[in-house]
Amino acid sequence: MKYTQSTLDKLENILGESEYVVRYERGTFQSGWCLLEARRVVVLNKFLNIEGRINTLMEIIPQLNIQFDKLTLESQKLYEEVVKKSVTTAE
Repeated sequence: MKYTQSTLDKLENILGESEYVVRYERGTFQSGWCLLEARRVVVLNKFLNIEGRINTLMEIIPQLNIQFDKLTLESQKLYEEVVKKSVTTAE
């Protein structure tokens, strides 16, 4: 996967299509991110570079309740790729 703004936008679209809000904020994050599940808000450290943001979203997305049916075809393909990569990494 390429570490470009386009890839970051596509990952953010997966969350947006599943009614999650992605925010970039300043704060004391232990892992670079925070998840407010009740409000469906993902907060990332705004000081992360593009590679850090992409890696963080790829770590978070498999843990969330993503509504696969609401995703566009392009987002569904990327979501499956992210989940597959997550499973491979965990093994």
